[in-house]
Amino acid sequence: MKKIFYLLMIISLVSCNKHEPGQTNDEKKDTVIADPNNINLSILIDLSDRIDPETNPNPTMEYFQRDTEYIKAIEKGFLNHIKSKKIITYEDQMQVFFNPEPLDPKMNELTKELKVSFDKNTPRNYFDQVDKKYSELPTTIYQSAIKDGNYVGSDIWEFFKNKVKDYCIKNDHRNILFILTDGYMYHENTKFSEGSKTSYLTGKLINANHLTTSNFKEVIEKNKFGFVKANDNLNNLEVIVLGINPEKGNPFEEAVIKEYWENWFKEMKIKNYQIKSADLPSNLEPIILKAISGK
Repeated sequence: MKKIFYLLMIISLVSCNKHEPGQTNDEKKDTVIADPNNINLSILIDLSDRIDPETNPNPTMEYFQRDTEYIKAIEKGFLNHIKSKKIITYEDQMQVFFNPEPLDPKMNELTKELKVSFDKNTPRNYFDQVDKKYSELPTTIYQSAIKDGNYVGSDIWEFFKNKVKDYCIKNDHRNILFILTDGYMYHENTKFSEGSKTSYLTGKLINANHLTTSNFKEVIEKNKFGFVKANDNLNNLEVIVLGINPEKGNPFEEAVIKEYWENWFKEMKIKNYQIKSADLPSNLEPIILKAISGK
C-alpha cells in the first residue's frame, strides 16, 4: 500500500508542474484563466487631429461622430452581456482612457463618470444611468477636444508599455480593450527607433520605407519593419481596433497599417484581436456586439 501511495504522490506532483507544450515558465506564470462571464472592458480613445472636422472632414459622417456611435455600440454590447447574467453573478466593469490626458481638467471628471461597475448589489435603475452617461458624455469629450484644438497626438505605444496591464487587465475576468484610432501612432514624447523598428507610424514613414507597392509584406519582412515591442505575454487581453483611416495617395497604405498592428499584437502574444476600418457605425455595430458576446 505504501508503494502505491508514494507512486500516486509522484504522479500528482508531475501533473501539477505540467504546462502547455512550448509555453515558457514566464508565460505560464502570466497566464490567467479568465471567467468568460465576468467582463472587464476598456476603451482607449485617440484624440489626435484625426477627429478634427476641418483637418479631416468627411461629408458622410464626421469621424468624431463615428467614434461616439462606436462607443454607444460598445456600451450596448456590455449591457447586453450583463443582462444575460443572474444578478448574483454580476462582476463586470467598463472604463474609458486617453493617453495623454486632454488639457481640459473637466476630462478627469468625465472619465470618472464613464467608469462603471456592476456587482450583485447594483440597483436595476443603474442600467438607465449608464446608458444616459454613455449617450451624452462621449460627445462632450469630443466637442471639448475639438474646441481646444491642441492635438498632441495619441501615445498608444506608451499606454501598452506602461499602463495596459494595470489599467485593462483583471484576474478572473475576460479582458477586452477597444482602441478608437486611425491606425497611425505618434507622440513627440515617445518617438524612437530600435534598428528598423519604431515606436510610431506615420504616412511619411510608410513612404520612406517604400511600402507603397503590392509587395509591401515582403519589404516589411525583409527589413524587419514594424513597431517596437511594448510588452510581453498579453495573452489574456483581447483587442479590437476601430477606425483605421489611411491617408490618400497610397493604395496599399491601409493594408500596411493593419500589417504593422497585426505583427505588433502577435509579438506581444495577443491571440484574439480584430483591426477594422473607419466604416459607418451601422456596419460595425454587429461586429462590436459579436466581439463582446464572444459568440
